[in-house]
Amino acid sequence: MQLAQFFRRHPMEIILVAMYLYLMAAAPGFATLDNQFNVLRNVTMQGIIAFGMTMIIISGEIDLSIGSGVAFAGCVTAWFTRELTPFTGAYTAIAIGAVAAMVIMFCVGVFTGKLRQHFNMPTFITTLGLLTVLSGAANLITGGFPITSFPYQFNFLGSGFLFGIPFPVYIFVAVFGFVYFLMNYTSFGRSIYAVGGNLEAARLSGIDVWRTKTLAFGITGVFTAIAGILIASQILSGSASAARGWELDVISAVIIGGTSLFGGKGSIRGTLIGVLFLGVIVNGMTLLNVSEYWQYVVRGMLIISAVLLNHALEKSAKT
Repeated sequence: MQLAQFFRRHPMEIILVAMYLYLMAAAPGFATLDNQFNVLRNVTMQGIIAFGMTMIIISGEIDLSIGSGVAFAGCVTAWFTRELTPFTGAYTAIAIGAVAAMVIMFCVGVFTGKLRQHFNMPTFITTLGLLTVLSGAANLITGGFPITSFPYQFNFLGSGFLFGIPFPVYIFVAVFGFVYFLMNYTSFGRSIYAVGGNLEAARLSGIDVWRTKTLAFGITGVFTAIAGILIASQILSGSASAARGWELDVISAVIIGGTSLFGGKGSIRGTLIGVLFLGVIVNGMTLLNVSEYWQYVVRGMLIISAVLLNHALEKSAKT
């Protein structure tokens, strides 16, 4: 009975451990320390955004613009670096560009929330439009060609190591800790759950429902910009084609982590498991020489299976 309850509460953790054990035996080089760091480095940028996306989905909304937002933020940082370096020096220019990218993406998130509030426009439609707008804006900034104005030292942010650990992992952990605290120990976090669970009840209880949703979008916009800065650092350029399709991977991680697309249910810890789950399975399939096309099939089936599993566990818990 206790074992069944444990599985009901931690299904993805158990599956992740089982998958680790299988890949350690079947995939050459999977268990090496270098490969584990490789897995962590590969999931950090999407994971940073996934923590913000969890807040949005729990609140009952969705954001499909993040892939283009990442590329746009990287291009903004690169453009400021190119234009300001002759006057301020490269590092000051990078700092100004990074701050500008975060401020702009915060404003984009707030804009999405305001459209939802004042015009009742579904965020599915708004962010689908913003996906195209931000992609077009990134191409306008770059003229269709990557901006390669960064000094090589900037590569440390996205690819460097600190005390033997990839530097992006520190940012990933910091963002996780911040959002975990926000969602579990603040009134804002409780408001997110209340708004997603029952909008009208939350409003009648005195919660500013639209401020809560809008702030969730704004915070996720900042996380999107951070990911864009990191990927620009990793490739040492601002490219409009970077992070294409990331929105699907991020949403997949959130769903696999147990967050309900209907809102009101989910956890940051679950999203962490979902992010690691996707990172491990992609890494494992690559080491096993699984065709890239089959990798997409497997990942799609995993999303469906995760939703079905969570649904079945919810039903069994109620009976």
